[in-house]
Amino acid sequence: MTFKRLEIGIFIRLILLFVLMYVAVYYLLNPSYVQVIFAAFLMVLLVIELAGYVTRSNNELAKFILAVKYRDFSQQFNENHTNPSLKQLHHAFNQINNTFKQLSSEKEAQYQYLQTILELIDTGIISFDAEGNVEWLNESFKQTIEVPFLKNIHALGKRNEVLYEAITKLKPGNTTLVKLTVGKRTMQLLLSATLFMLHGRQLTLIAFKNVSHALDETETEAWQKLLRVMTHEIMNSVAPIASLADTLRRHVRLEKEKVTEPPMYNTDLLDDVDEGIGIIQHRSEGLLKFAQIYRNFSKITNPNLTTVFVAELFNSISALLKHQLEEKNVKLVTTVTPPDLIFQADSQLMEQVLINLLLNAAKAVRHRENPVIQLVGRLGENERVAIDVIDNGTGIPPELLDSIFIPFFTTHKDGSGIGLSLAKQIMHLHKGNIQVESVEDEGTVFRLQF
Repeated sequence: MTFKRLEIGIFIRLILLFVLMYVAVYYLLNPSYVQVIFAAFLMVLLVIELAGYVTRSNNELAKFILAVKYRDFSQQFNENHTNPSLKQLHHAFNQINNTFKQLSSEKEAQYQYLQTILELIDTGIISFDAEGNVEWLNESFKQTIEVPFLKNIHALGKRNEVLYEAITKLKPGNTTLVKLTVGKRTMQLLLSATLFMLHGRQLTLIAFKNVSHALDETETEAWQKLLRVMTHEIMNSVAPIASLADTLRRHVRLEKEKVTEPPMYNTDLLDDVDEGIGIIQHRSEGLLKFAQIYRNFSKITNPNLTTVFVAELFNSISALLKHQLEEKNVKLVTTVTPPDLIFQADSQLMEQVLINLLLNAAKAVRHRENPVIQLVGRLGENERVAIDVIDNGTGIPPELLDSIFIPFFTTHKDGSGIGLSLAKQIMHLHKGNIQVESVEDEGTVFRLQF
């Protein structure tokens, strides 16, 4: 329809142009210069108007293409008060504008949706170009690394050299596990890298996830499987030895009791045999008891979760350990903020964990002039309940920090090495974790996070 109207308009204007040419020629042959000049003037105006009429749609099309180029879809083309030949063209332009607006709106919605997802996930993500300029990083990256802003990836080297080296050495398509210390927290991050092109630029995307809890669970499960086998073998092998040692020792003693006259053989030898068998029996029974402790340790599988008031839990533990700590001149200070702090846990298992930690702390502060243990209940990160056991003891050497949660590992002569392993297992059953911060000659903090 637009083209038909355009053709009709051009046809009418050409007829008028021919009429004016005829009039000009007529008056030129019949000398009347005024009429000739007037007709020529009208012809010029008509040619200019015809040129504008023919190129009007081209001008409108050029304006529309420029608007598309600069992504300006706010422009509206008048459909009601315009030349009839351009009405349909303007309508088409407006339809295309509306389509682009809708596509842009959908794209923006998808972008916002993706941004929200990337900000909510607990995986840290950062992307940067070949020069190291950071294109984007999500909130999880900032919180995990405790970096509020990062303009260039090379600036990370000053904040966390270990992570920076791991990122720069990581090849696209590969993964690596990095043990990282941020502030007072120690964590293990699983890093992966990939390359992609965006607007002709090569970008590197690094994603990392804190897998400390998962690795701890796997490690605990592996220890449990190994120790089940060890316990079975120990008890099967040692029980007969202990029984046989007991029998032999009784026989030796009976023989010694029968001797009333000067013996025909060396009594010192019988005494040595008696003593040696006694040692074998004692160590065998000790080993059996050791294995029995682990059996009890591995039986905990399903905690009985109830609502636990932290203040009541602390009061119960203080009452249980009051006399024991007073005998050692250890001061116990309990703090709960807010006073009505509660969480879901098995109260008996939590008492067992805290008693073990407090007894360990009491050993750590026994050589201090003013031994103090603090038991603190509070809201930690992400409004989750945290319980801290703080002492001003001798601290733990850095080289031992990675070993203290290994079953049966202990630095105390009278320790079984079960307490911290048991605490770790109980915290995993509660979907929480236990962390330790220690400075030699200053003290130690064990933190339970639920």
